[in-house]
Amino acid sequence: MNVPGYIARRYLLAKSRQTAVNLISAVTLLVALIGSASLFVVLSGFSGLKEFSVTYTEMTDPDLKVLPATGKYLPDFTEITAKINALEGVAASAPELEERVYLTHGEKSQTAWIKGVSPNWPKVIPIEKNLYLGDWDVEGVGILGLGLAQTLGVTVGAYSQPLGVIVPKPLKKGMLSTATPYEQGYLTLSAVYAVDADWDQKYLITDIRWVQALLGRTPEEATGISVKLNEIGRQNPEFWAQQIQQWAPDQYVVKTRVQLNSALYKMLNTEYAATYGVFTLVLVIALFNLVGAMITIILDKQENAKTLFALGLTEREIKRIYLIQGIGLSVLGGLGGLLLGSALIGSQLYFGWLEIGSGLAYPVAFEAKNFVLVAVTISVLGSLTSWVASRRATR
Repeated sequence: MNVPGYIARRYLLAKSRQTAVNLISAVTLLVALIGSASLFVVLSGFSGLKEFSVTYTEMTDPDLKVLPATGKYLPDFTEITAKINALEGVAASAPELEERVYLTHGEKSQTAWIKGVSPNWPKVIPIEKNLYLGDWDVEGVGILGLGLAQTLGVTVGAYSQPLGVIVPKPLKKGMLSTATPYEQGYLTLSAVYAVDADWDQKYLITDIRWVQALLGRTPEEATGISVKLNEIGRQNPEFWAQQIQQWAPDQYVVKTRVQLNSALYKMLNTEYAATYGVFTLVLVIALFNLVGAMITIILDKQENAKTLFALGLTEREIKRIYLIQGIGLSVLGGLGGLLLGSALIGSQLYFGWLEIGSGLAYPVAFEAKNFVLVAVTISVLGSLTSWVASRRATR
């Protein structure tokens, strides 16, 4: 029979004759409960903010992107695209041609980027879901970000004043100084999109063939290929990136969405770790109450300990009684905190009672890793503080 464990359970469940001891035990249990609940709620809230931030990258970045290993242009994107589309994990792919341009409209002007895309580009990037005005169409027309449209004062429609697009000519040997140093084209707008502040102020989207003609590039040249994965591919995007990469590792590189936004993901992971560290430190300070509570319980049980020692229990076994009791207190408080935190997160997910403005509920996410992390943290810290306190139970 496990005598120390049995006695520790009795001590844990039974009330002391001293009201102060019962009150101290209750406060210790409450501290562990509130501390674990707070840690779980904060981590779940941060996970929700992380998911909320990452959703914006899904609106602008593909699952995979093929980029040239050297230089600015892929050598032959049609051949690569055909091989990519034949992969089991790929749903669609679309080439892109980007260049920095100078936009003019009336007396207004603005530097921006032009992105030439194929007609099936919305199958890869869900731009149609973010159209602020107009309909998707890039055949001889353009789609401008809301920020650029407001800056330039552009309107949508075939009869509106066209948007001027100016790009510098590439320098060629023997070019005369009197030659026009730039190429210029004109586009009317079919739509205006609104994704986020950066994109809305950055891109003019139009047909890739129009951009190739403006830049003087061949129909086989592109600056990248965006790839959308299907359900099979999204289970392991790194595997499919490696599959494409191995075809011609010297000609192009393949990046996942995480790699395309490495700075964002690194920042989010660092903030998550920092948040966990700060609240764990708070939890450590809070669990110092457990040491005081256990010492009080040991003093309250002095006569019982002498009796147990006289009955044959060793000093080590008596210390083990108080160690198990302390761990039990912290674990009960931790489990209660996890249940309370889960209830708060669940109610926020279902009812959205806490808002961040404009009817938008504060984003939270219930993740198993947060549950496990808090459970392990409270168990380890509770065991450590209980061990420190149990050392006081000397002969």
